[in-house]
Amino acid sequence: MKAKRLNKILDIITTKNIETQEELAEELRKEGFKITQATISRDIKNLHLTKVLGKNGKYKYILSVNEPKVIDNQIMSILQNSITHVEYIEHMVVIKTLPASAGAVAEAIDQLGLEEVAGTLAGDNTIFVMFRNIKKAEAFVRRIDSMVRIHE
Repeated sequence: MKAKRLNKILDIITTKNIETQEELAEELRKEGFKITQATISRDIKNLHLTKVLGKNGKYKYILSVNEPKVIDNQIMSILQNSITHVEYIEHMVVIKTLPASAGAVAEAIDQLGLEEVAGTLAGDNTIFVMFRNIKKAEAFVRRIDSMVRIHE
């Protein structure tokens, strides 16, 4: 349940401007999570979320890039718990996820900071990842596939 909650938090903060813990808790409740203020606080700390000033002049939570080793563990968890299928078609990788998980997985992939990734595009349960060359796309699929199989 924790992995699903963390996944949903990442999805929420990447799709909405969340300014407070209370707003985040309310969004989680709308998604069916029973959550306390203490749990929200721990999750924010565990995910290493930080607040930045948005373009609209209000603060919002984002995933910090200052803690790459810890974030890598969180990214690994999100990928392992959300991906159901992955394949490449030339420069494009198509990733299927659990329903409503594509946004969080795409954000996790973006946070990896891979130079060979040109960009990601996420829907509800499908992600398209464009690579700069076919060999990098193929290697990425093998790596993701091995991570998903380890989790099964």
